[in-house]
Amino acid sequence: MNLGHLMVIPKKHIAYMDEMDENTGMHLFRIAMRLEQSIRKSGVRCEGINLFLADGESAFQEIFHLHLHVFPRFKGDSFKIDADWSMNPSRQELNDVAE
Repeated sequence: MNLGHLMVIPKKHIAYMDEMDENTGMHLFRIAMRLEQSIRKSGVRCEGINLFLADGESAFQEIFHLHLHVFPRFKGDSFKIDADWSMNPSRQELNDVAE
């Protein structure tokens, strides 16, 4: 990752998001927001911020204790999320899923 990469990790063991209560989720995000502000003020190279939380093995979770990555981004850095962005569902498919 890039210099300045941080993680927010609950003290209580939580393996997956569906095990987390709403108060813990709100606190996790509140801390991530504070860290994001700190990174931007720190002097670390930062043109943007990514938050990343992998929930489940199929989502690339390797450590089964919930954690949220907060990492600075800048043009030309080496971090990539490789995906097939060509999927283009119809409006009806989107509406069906939303229902």
